Amino acid sequence: MKCCFIVAVHLCRLVAIDVTVARGFAPGNLHLHAQRHRPESSSSQLFDLTNPTDDSSKKNRQINGEASSCSDDAVFRRDFSADFQLEFEELMRWRRDVRRFRKDKPVDEDILNRALSTAFHSAPSVGLSEPWRIVRVESKGARDAALNNFMEQNAKALEGYEGDDDKKQTYASLKLSGMKEAPVQLAIYCDEASSKGSGLGARSMPEMKRYSVVSAITLFWLAARSFGLGVGWVSIIDPVKLTKDLGLSNDWTLVGYLCVGWPDEDNDAPELERFGWENRTVIEKLAISTA
Repeated sequence: MKCCFIVAVHLCRLVAIDVTVARGFAPGNLHLHAQRHRPESSSSQLFDLTNPTDDSSKKNRQINGEASSCSDDAVFRRDFSADFQLEFEELMRWRRDVRRFRKDKPVDEDILNRALSTAFHSAPSVGLSEPWRIVRVESKGARDAALNNFMEQNAKALEGYEGDDDKKQTYASLKLSGMKEAPVQLAIYCDEASSKGSGLGARSMPEMKRYSVVSAITLFWLAARSFGLGVGWVSIIDPVKLTKDLGLSNDWTLVGYLCVGWPDEDNDAPELERFGWENRTVIEKLAISTA
């Protein structure tokens, strides 16, 4: 019986780890299978940008259908159209923390892999450390453990609103995870012990590794949404217990547990706002201080 499926995306290399169960759903042995994936050929024209002084580099260029330019005195710069800029704003506005998924429509593996590889290959990371570790939670044992973890922590969180009956009642009415319905579930970790990057940028701020993972998750969120997929980030969970239940390294720190699937509905307003938990600050009140 398999416990979970680990995918670590590094540059053009996709490393898959099958976690084999010795007993229960705790893994006994790790079997590494590495495959090199090359991007599929595309009809888009890609130009060699390594020599900006070449005559051809001084002309307008075409990459993926968008015009870019390079002047005599400047290096190549990728430009984006006004239409693309508006579409990107719409993508950000329609990204939601999804907790309600369709049960009748599985996620296409090609779409999922494209969203994962694009996001985690493109994400910034401190010192180019790429500390993200992606665990695909698939077996019933692993999913039950994660769900029970959430339910225990959710009950504790509800107890924390004792004395505020209105807030407690609202909290109890909220659906705070899609773990029972989501066809794809990913535990995203930060490898604190990874030597990649040689500590550049993280010696004075070691938390930058985790922030790098957050950046990668955010890009995946947007990439998934661009395909129509919904992503829900579950944070009501005991990270230490989950790591133990999945049999993962103690050097890995949980950053996010993600539920992925086709959403029941689209909405441009956060669910917590629609159900009366909190209001989003209006853009006019966005505070930018000057030091």
